[in-house]
Amino acid sequence: MKAQLFASASAVALFALPVSAQAQSTDAASPADRSAGETPRSGDDIIVTATRRSERLQDVPLSVTAFGQEDLDDLGIVGYEGIAQNTPGLVVNRPTQNFNNFTARGINTNGYSAGLQSAVAIYVDELPISANGNSTILDPNLYDVERVEFLRGPQGTLFGSNSLAGAMRIITKSPDLDDFEASASADIGLTGSNSLRQRYNAMVNLPIMKDEIGLRVTGYYRNEDGWVDNIGTGIKNSNSLEAYGGRAILLLQPSDRMKVKLLASYENSKPADSGLTNPALGTFVRNSDRPDLFQGKLTNYNITVNYEFDFAELISSTTLSDYDASFYVDLAGTYAQAFPFALDAYGYDDLFVQETRLVSRHGGPVEWVAGFFYYDKRRTVDFAYRSSPEYLAANNIVGLPDEYYQRFNSYTDQSEIAGFGELTFRFSDKFWVTGGLRYGNTQVQSFTRGGGYNSNYLTNAYCRAFTALCGGFIPPFSGTTPIPYAEGLKVSADRLSWKASASWKPVDSLTTYATVSTGFRTPVVNARAGLVSAIDPNDLVIPNGAKSDGVTNYELGLKGRWLNGGLTANIAAYYIDWKDIQVQANRVSDSIQFATNIGGAESYGVEFEVIARPVQGLSLSVNGSYNEAKVTDLTSTEAAISGAEVGTRLASPHFQGSATLRYDFPIGDSETAFASVNVSHAGSFPNQFPNVPGKPNVVSPTYDHTEAWTNVNLYTGAKLGKLGLTAYVENLFDDKSITYVHPEAFLDGRYARMRPRTIGVRADYRF
Repeated sequence: MKAQLFASASAVALFALPVSAQAQSTDAASPADRSAGETPRSGDDIIVTATRRSERLQDVPLSVTAFGQEDLDDLGIVGYEGIAQNTPGLVVNRPTQNFNNFTARGINTNGYSAGLQSAVAIYVDELPISANGNSTILDPNLYDVERVEFLRGPQGTLFGSNSLAGAMRIITKSPDLDDFEASASADIGLTGSNSLRQRYNAMVNLPIMKDEIGLRVTGYYRNEDGWVDNIGTGIKNSNSLEAYGGRAILLLQPSDRMKVKLLASYENSKPADSGLTNPALGTFVRNSDRPDLFQGKLTNYNITVNYEFDFAELISSTTLSDYDASFYVDLAGTYAQAFPFALDAYGYDDLFVQETRLVSRHGGPVEWVAGFFYYDKRRTVDFAYRSSPEYLAANNIVGLPDEYYQRFNSYTDQSEIAGFGELTFRFSDKFWVTGGLRYGNTQVQSFTRGGGYNSNYLTNAYCRAFTALCGGFIPPFSGTTPIPYAEGLKVSADRLSWKASASWKPVDSLTTYATVSTGFRTPVVNARAGLVSAIDPNDLVIPNGAKSDGVTNYELGLKGRWLNGGLTANIAAYYIDWKDIQVQANRVSDSIQFATNIGGAESYGVEFEVIARPVQGLSLSVNGSYNEAKVTDLTSTEAAISGAEVGTRLASPHFQGSATLRYDFPIGDSETAFASVNVSHAGSFPNQFPNVPGKPNVVSPTYDHTEAWTNVNLYTGAKLGKLGLTAYVENLFDDKSITYVHPEAFLDGRYARMRPRTIGVRADYRF
């Protein structure tokens, strides 16, 4: 039935292509008539706000990649994977839906980093969503956005802590106060032979009071069948997804000098199971006693006020955000499925962010930005460790209130307050320098609420399964013992980030720059510090936590634009010194995760982006990066606790890049058509440090490498007036390469693969 529906839709779209196509006009629109960051094929300047002011991309002394909405649509980008595949120096470690951890410029130790902040800060408008912790970050909806910018290298001065390796900004579109607009998009695809993918988006823009009040509302719905079979639950195509949400933005302009923007957004992502697989069971096969659930809901409220003084623009942004996430995972792989062992956890994040900044708007050689930032978050987690009713009954284990043998609640309070500023002095139109500072204080403390309970279930079950290892003794089940209130260590840190750069234009078509910049991450406390393993008392004792780590980035770059935009090239070379590296380790005996610090590492490489438009309608875009990242400084104690060695390669490919060839051509008086091919590639890289934490020189059984992969996408389409039609094939050669390897033993399936070949059609209509 699904295949018939898909075939019918495909036939209609493909039949329509020869008669209803419209290629995009290559006439250059003025910057005032288009959204910043759009028209990548027209040769016009791209305008970005990476420095908190509007500037030409070619003049920004940073390595920046920008995608307008048109770019996203052309490349079929709907989330983080597409951004990463088309951005040099960037890899997204994605074990399954709603788990996204970026590696930029090689700055990462593994693809999971439990308990650590990501090395890349992610912003939706003014909200730092990466602060939601770990890698459990919702996939964003990228419909009706103004622009997506990815800034490589530390961005500590303007974007604060946790922008250690870069920052990604998703900038939504504001309402148009003058004209009514509406659009809709429907995308139907078939993954493999029988998995239907449905994606729907819509937007309406209402100028309620011309030039004064406007409302823009966007909504989306996704319903996608899976392609991984779970033999433990007996569900085929178990990793299906349902996701929906939307946002509403009300823009008020009471005067020429003042704007007030009110935003409310909601996103709910509900994958039905994990997409991680076990290659020993089959290519797309997994095994868990119940579905592993990584689901999340993000609610966001923001008010942004802009007021233009004669000398500067004042921007005040206030955000309240709630993020609720489920984390249900089968841990029985720790002991080869010998007995039931699982975690059902639910987390609640309450977040408040206030940023106020002044941006100069006067003429003259001096430009500046000055601001204040405050961030406050409470993360609350309900932990429930689970057996199963069948196992408990079969082994006559009584005394538990239900199937959960341990329950407790903990919460972590984290705050940051900072002041920041940047100043640019232009000696001439050819030469200018920029300096920036950010000074702030961060505080983190964890607590365990009373009222929970523990038991010796894990020891009892372990000795039942591995009697010889327990000397033939099975300790009797002792019932439950209460878990008391506990106040964890309070960690406070003051940090200074700074940046200095010099830019020189030897000719009008070429900008060169040299930049030194720094960044850091907030400290981490281990909620279970001091805990001794109940399975093996001689195993590692959980340490207190990890202090801030920091990087210093040295960068040289050039940006050229020739032939009236017919040829552009951006090249950057960098060297990064990483000190006091925060790492996540996993205690072997009971799979307790903890954070700590180790010595240092270095990362160096080259990134490039080239866009050529040799003839009317034809464009070629090529980008890529080469990176070498490895541990360089390590004591014997640090090596023992982390599993690293001097010379250990970090979790990053040596080479990563993509290329897109596109041809637009007329097929009528106003209709145009296009055809394009997009090829992306990433090399293999290790998933973690090589050795077992606490056991130097013993190779970890979970140490492995991803596979080098190549993804080829084809697109062909047409436009007829306001209607656009696109047919596509994603992963043309059905590459099944392993793109991610989970570093921890508790999972039976630890391997993520590329999504199988997907054939689809998309229709877009703008009113």
